Amino acid sequence: MADLQRMGREAEIVHALRGVIDPEIGLNVVDVGLIYSIDLNADGLAIIRMTTTTRGCPAAGVLQEAIRLRALETGVTDVRVELTYDPPWSPDRMKG
Repeated sequence: MADLQRMGREAEIVHALRGVIDPEIGLNVVDVGLIYSIDLNADGLAIIRMTTTTRGCPAAGVLQEAIRLRALETGVTDVRVELTYDPPWSPDRMKG
C-alpha cells in the first residue's frame, strides 16, 4: 500500500474511532488518548494498539470490540485490536 494511500486510510480509521466513546470519561477514545497506533499491512489488516485509563478496566473488551467494528466500517479487510499498558495512560495524553 502506497504511503499516501496508507496515511489516508489511517486518517479514515481515526475519524471512525471518534465515534467510540469511553464510558468512564464520556469522550471519544481518540481524544482521550487511548489509541496508541494504527498500522496497516498490504493485505488490508489494521492493527490498532490501544490502552485503557486503568489496568483491569471493566470496559476494555467492549471498547476493543467497538473499535474493531468501527475500523471495519472504513473498508479494511480485518482488524486486530491489541491492548497494551506500555506506556501507561495518563491525563496528559488527552487532546483538548
